[in-house]
Amino acid sequence: MKKPFVTKQQIEEIASSYPTPFYIYDEKGIIENARAVHEAFSWNKGYREYFAVKATPNPRLMEILMAQGCGFDCSSMTELMLSRAIGAQGSDIMFSSNDTPPEEFAYADKIGAIINLDDFTHIEFLEETIGRIPETISCRYNPGGVFQMSNGIMDNPGDSKYGMTKDQLFDAFRILKDKGAKNFGIHAFLASNTVTNEYYPQLAGQLFELAVELKEKTGAHISFINLSGGVGIPYLPDQKGNDIKLIGEGVKAEYERVLVPAGMDDVAIFTEMGRFMMAPYGALVTKAIHEKHIYKEYIGVDACAVNLMRPAMYGAYHHITVLGKEDAPQDHVYDVTGSLCENNDKFAIERHLPKIDMGDYLFIHDAGAHGFSMGYNYNGKLKSAELLLKEDGSVECIRRAETERDYFATFDSLPVYDRLEEIMDSEGV
Repeated sequence: MKKPFVTKQQIEEIASSYPTPFYIYDEKGIIENARAVHEAFSWNKGYREYFAVKATPNPRLMEILMAQGCGFDCSSMTELMLSRAIGAQGSDIMFSSNDTPPEEFAYADKIGAIINLDDFTHIEFLEETIGRIPETISCRYNPGGVFQMSNGIMDNPGDSKYGMTKDQLFDAFRILKDKGAKNFGIHAFLASNTVTNEYYPQLAGQLFELAVELKEKTGAHISFINLSGGVGIPYLPDQKGNDIKLIGEGVKAEYERVLVPAGMDDVAIFTEMGRFMMAPYGALVTKAIHEKHIYKEYIGVDACAVNLMRPAMYGAYHHITVLGKEDAPQDHVYDVTGSLCENNDKFAIERHLPKIDMGDYLFIHDAGAHGFSMGYNYNGKLKSAELLLKEDGSVECIRRAETERDYFATFDSLPVYDRLEEIMDSEGV
C-alpha cells in the first residue's frame, strides 16, 4: 500500500497558510532518489542524468537536482531560459526538441547547449539558422516497428513522430562530420513508463550495437549515448517498482559486451528521466467539499483536471489516500470529481475508499511529474501553489497560486482590462 510522505496533522497546519488545492514535494525523497540513480551508473565515468524539465519545470526543484549533479533536458525556449536562470550552462543542458523554431536553435547554440536533432532535414535548417554545425551534436534515432521485450510489446516507435530512420541516421552522421562535427551522440526513446528492469539494458544493447556500426561505417567519434527516459514508476499500489541498481548493472553488462570489445570504452552514458526522478515525490493535496448521491456516489473536491489532467486525458490511475483514515476500511465506492464542465473531470472512478467526510484531505499520489506542468486554464480555473516539504520538516512555497489578475494579465492592451481591474479592486477579488 502506498504511504503519503505527509500526515494529516502536517497538511492541516500547511493548509492554514496555503489553501487547497496545492502540490507538495518531498525534498528528502528527491535527493535520496537522485543519489541512488547516480550510484547505479557510477561505473561509467561520463555518466550524467539530464532531468526532463518538461516533467516538473520548477526552478527550486531543479536546483535540488542540479546540486546532485544533474543536468537538464529541455524542449523549448522557456525551458532553456529556466535552466540558464538557475545557473546551468553549456553541456549542462541538452536541447531535445521537434518542429523547432529557428530562434530556439539559435538560443540553444548561443548558450552552448548540446543540440539533439530530431530530423534529417534539421541539419540544413540548423546550419542556415546559426551559420555552421556545432562540433558536438546528437541525433535522435527511431528504429520503426514495435519495441518488444520478454513481457510483450512495450510501445510502437513506428507510429512515433520522433527521430530518424537508420538510413537517415547514417547519412546524417556522414554529412555532419563533413560539415565539421567532431563529437557525436545517439539518442532514442522507444517506450514510455516502463515498469521493468529490462527496458534500459535492452535499449542500451541496441544503441551500443548501432554505435559500433556507425563508427565503423562513418568514422564518427561517438562520445555519448543517451538512453533518454521511459523508466517508469508503479502507479498501482500492488505494482512492483523498478530497481535502478539492477537497471544500471544491466546497462553495464551490455556496455562490456558490445562497446568495450570495440574499443569504445570512453563512451559516456546519459539518461533523461523525468517521471522516475520526480513523480513519486510530488502529490496533489485537495479537500472534499461536496458529496452527491444519484446513480453513483460522488465526492467533489476543490481540485480539478486543471490541476492534474492525467486521469482525464489518459484514464491514468493515481492512488488516493484519505489523510487520517489510512487504516480505515475501504468500504465505500466513489467517483472523485472536480468542478470542470466536463464529464471526464474525475480523479478516480468507482474507487474503493474509506468513508469520506466533508473537509477530509485527499492525498493524490505520484503527481510529481507531468502533473502541475500539464495544467491549463479551461473554465477560467487557476493553477495551484507548489510547496516543498524540506528535509527539516519546514515548508517552502516554491510557486504561488495563480490569481485572477494573472489570468487577465494578457488582456492588458485591451480596454476591458481596465474594467476588470476596477471590478477586482471594487469587489475585493
